[in-house]
Parts: sequence; C-alpha cells; structure tokens
Amino acid sequence: MFGFMIGSDVGRVGEREFESRTTGRLSRRGGGYRAIGQEFELEFVPAKDMRVELGTSMAAHDIEGVTGLADRRQSGWQGLSIDLRYRFLNREHHPFGLTLRVEAGTSRIDNGSGLPARSTGGDITLALDREWIPNFLVAAINLTYQPEWSRLSFGGTEREATIGIAGAMMAQLRPGFYLGGEARYLRTYEGFGLQEFSGDALFIGPSAYLQLSPRAWLAAAWSVQAWGRDSRPGSSLNLEGFERHQARLIYGIGF
Repeated sequence: MFGFMIGSDVGRVGEREFESRTTGRLSRRGGGYRAIGQEFELEFVPAKDMRVELGTSMAAHDIEGVTGLADRRQSGWQGLSIDLRYRFLNREHHPFGLTLRVEAGTSRIDNGSGLPARSTGGDITLALDREWIPNFLVAAINLTYQPEWSRLSFGGTEREATIGIAGAMMAQLRPGFYLGGEARYLRTYEGFGLQEFSGDALFIGPSAYLQLSPRAWLAAAWSVQAWGRDSRPGSSLNLEGFERHQARLIYGIGF
C-alpha cells in the first residue's frame, strides 16, 4: 500500500507475486543529478506469517557538475537481494500489526555516485500499522537501520549506516483506491555503530495505492526534502548525502 515504507501484511500461505519497483532520485547541489533504480522481485509465502522475496536490480545515473561527484552517464545491472519478513502480530486479531523485515543485498554500482563498487548492505525494518477506521483509514510507522560496506573502484573503503523513522496515513476514498502521505526522517553515520554523525534529512510527500484487479495493484509516491543538514555550517538542506526529490512507482501482480 505504501511507497517508501512497508506495512505489516505478508500475504496468505501459497501466494506468489511479481513486483516491479522503479525509484527516481533527482537534484543535488551544484549541477544536474538524475538516478533511476529498477528492481524486479519474486515474492512467495511459504508458511504462515512469513514472506520471502528474491530480487535483482539495475541502475542508471546522469551526473553533471554536481559538487563532490564526478560527471557520469551510465546504466547497467546492479546486484541481487533477498528480503525476509516475519509477522509477529496480525492487526486483524491484535490492536496493531507488527512485522520484522531483514533484507541483504550486494551491489556493483554505488547508489550515490554511480561509480563501480563492491557493496554489501542490509535493511532491518520494524513495521507497525493499524486500521484506525475500518475500511477507511490506515496508519503505519517504520523504524529502520541500514548498514552498508563499500569498496569503490579507486580503492577507498566506506562503512556507513542510516537510521530512520517514518510515518504514513492512507484513506480509502473509494473501493480499492487509497490516498495519503508519508514522512521520513533519516540520519547517516560513519561506521556501523553510529560513531560519527554525517547528516540528516526530512522527506515529506503524497502517496497513492490503486487495486487494478483482484490480482494486480499499483502504488506511487513522491517525496521532497523539506529540511536537512550536511557538512556546510547552517545548511537547511542535505544535498550531499540525499537528493532533493525522490519518486517511486510499484506494480505488483499475483500468479
């Protein structure tokens, strides 16, 4: 249902789904920055309250005149990922739903700079949601920790981590169509243990979900960086570590 967040639902035993996720990231300091990531995932539910997703991704970058980044125009296959989710609480039987997501992946292209890299990363997310008004209003909260280790093409090694909290609210305006918004606050650090703070950003924007058929659905979201801090004293936006705009389109179909 959400764009940049996840809910607690994992599906019913035996369900299978193909999902396409396209993410666009636009605008950094000093020049033109456009990056597009395309992910394809196969998802299945092998047991009650458990979901497994296997994915592959591609990345494209068009960078020109951006402060701190080399000009680059390229596209290519990026990497593989596995996503495991376990639902501890089902919101149909408890006051709220609670699901733990653990994702791991490898990448051969650095997300920010587009440079060749060998990266290994993870995403640990705790998702809570509740249907405040049955069949009308749903709210969700995500808590995330994302460590990443990278060796870039010029030989440098980076160890960094991102933590964040996000919230969303979606209202069903007509059967199968939800409209709402998401807000995400992200903080980046040098080192997996959050040793040195390097920047933060607040993203806010609308999201929508449309049930196309009993088996197919579409979700879309757009976020703008409303506030942030980077290495510049007194900065009001973080355009070194994050983009000004982020957009996502997700299509899913069961089979």
